[in-house]
This record gives sequence, C-alpha cells and structure tokens, in this order.
Amino acid sequence: MNQVIYFLTHHKISKKRIRINQFIRVPQVRLLDENNKQVGIVSTQEALRMSEERGFDLVEIAPLAHPPVCQLMDYGAFKYRQEKAVRKSKAKQKKIVVKGIRLTLTIGQHDFDHRVNQAKNFLAAGDKVKIEMLLRGRQMQHQDRAREKFDEFIKQLENVNIEQALLRQGKSYSMLIGTNAQTKNP
Repeated sequence: MNQVIYFLTHHKISKKRIRINQFIRVPQVRLLDENNKQVGIVSTQEALRMSEERGFDLVEIAPLAHPPVCQLMDYGAFKYRQEKAVRKSKAKQKKIVVKGIRLTLTIGQHDFDHRVNQAKNFLAAGDKVKIEMLLRGRQMQHQDRAREKFDEFIKQLENVNIEQALLRQGKSYSMLIGTNAQTKNP
C-alpha cells in the first residue's frame, strides 16, 4: 500500500503520453463507458476485463485526478481525432513572414517612393519588413546620411512599430519594422 501512495505522490505523469490498457498501473480508476456515462470507481483489473468484453481500449483521459479517470473507447479513432484537430488548428495560424527591402545611399526619389509603397503593402498584409542598406567604398564616410535615409523611410510609413532599431553590422545597416498593435485592434 505504501508503494502505491509513493507512486501517486512522487511519480511524474507525462502529459504527452496517454496510458492505455496494461500500462495503467493504479489500483482503482473512475470509469466512463463508451457512451460517456459514469460507471463509478472500479478496480483497474475489472475495468480492463470490461474493455476486453466490449471490444474497446481502456484509455486514461485524466491522469492527475484521484483516482484517474479512464474511458472505454477505440484508441485509434481517438488518436486520429486528436491529430486532425491539431492539423486544423495549425492551418488557421498566421505565419509571420519577414520581407526584405534594400535601399542604397544614392537611391533615386522614384525608387525610394516605390520601396515605401512596397513596405506599406507588406505591412498591410501582416508581414514584417526588414530594411537593409549596404554602404560601399567611400559611402562609409557618410554614415549620417544613411541614418537620415532610414529616418525619412520611417516617416513616410504610418503606424509602424520599430521592432529592431537601426543596427550596424560591418558595412550594412538594417532595421526591422512591423505594424503597430494598437492600430490593428481599435
């Protein structure tokens, strides 16, 4: 009896693994039949015998309850329904995509405006935008102009959230922006 109490109090029950049939090692279980009607608290051996007679599996559905709750069901169908629900929830999730826009220090005004419009479209679609600028040769002496280009770019965009501030890595600058959370949910 002491071994059973020690097992119940000190054994970590995995939430990912569902125990079935012979792997249920507790002395008593609260049993639900195949129609979700409560049978009551019965010994595990009696529950296993009932599951074999009716042609179902004994599945532990609430392992942390005292005594654990088990149900008579077709385990293969149960796993299939669970996996189908997981796939359905994954399909509904929005995957965040980071789109890239490259600027240069000597970019023309029309090209600059075109990049701003691209960024607006990306942000409207719910994507994040990474703005990059690579300085070459003597352009490294005009790093202040590069910062001004980034500031001008951000000013032309409305309701943006700077998620990663202007970052310099060697000869390149980059910044990550996204939509402002307050403007999405008014």
